[in-house]
Amino acid sequence: MKARRPYLLRALYDWILDSDEVPNILVDTESDDVIVPREFVQDGQIVLNISPEAVRGLSITDDFLMCEGRFSGRSFEVILPMQSIRAIYCRGSGQGLAFEDEDYPIEIESENITAFKPVGPSDIEDDEPPAPKGGPSKPSLRLV
Repeated sequence: MKARRPYLLRALYDWILDSDEVPNILVDTESDDVIVPREFVQDGQIVLNISPEAVRGLSITDDFLMCEGRFSGRSFEVILPMQSIRAIYCRGSGQGLAFEDEDYPIEIESENITAFKPVGPSDIEDDEPPAPKGGPSKPSLRLV
């Protein structure tokens, strides 16, 4: 199976924009592969506004989120490996999703992110209908 994080990230990004909200992402900057302006990193994390008004050339692939943003008036290329993105949420309402990763524990301390509940495999419900009562029924054919 492919990783679901990039698919969820793209879907939630669209949902946030369609809801006329501003999409923010929480990024763990501890990996050397994360390219962000380090002077804005606090406690190994950075929150980025990835709305169309804030960034140019946003690309969300299966492996990376890439864009160009402005920091203190200076243009900067941002490259984020998918596993470094810890959450996506609406700046105004705080609604969104924190990504759970057993190999990559998440520590969220921002008050804007308290509405999140990490999604894990046990949270996904099976869409299979319940088995009929009384056991399986015998198929019947009818001549028309």
